[in-house]
Amino acid sequence: MRSICDILKESRNIAVVGISNKPGRDSGRIAQYLKDEGYNVVGVNPLVKEFPGIKVYSSLKEVPFKIDIVDVFRRSEAIPEIMPDVLEVKPRVLWLQLGIRNDEAVAPASDLGIETIQDKCILVEHRFCR
Repeated sequence: MRSICDILKESRNIAVVGISNKPGRDSGRIAQYLKDEGYNVVGVNPLVKEFPGIKVYSSLKEVPFKIDIVDVFRRSEAIPEIMPDVLEVKPRVLWLQLGIRNDEAVAPASDLGIETIQDKCILVEHRFCR
């Protein structure tokens, strides 16, 4: 597996699954940070129609370009719900944010060669890699 710093340097397109438009939520704050750092960021949430400056899709399958990183802001027990779409779009990396881990649910992604990172904050890691 590549280092986290290499993954972040080599990636451009990030889909933030579970983005929230509620003020103060980490998903929106981190999506905006990644966009400000030059990444092409989209949100994925069927309940959110818009996020200022970031296009939001109902599902990963609707994103019209190849996704490098699927960055997930969903509870650990909700990971199985997103896995069919993850396996279909085949991002280079499946990233579960800090506090999110589900080894059993992500195993099929690893089996397909999708690099998997769990229980780490992409913002913290990005700042570390600068």
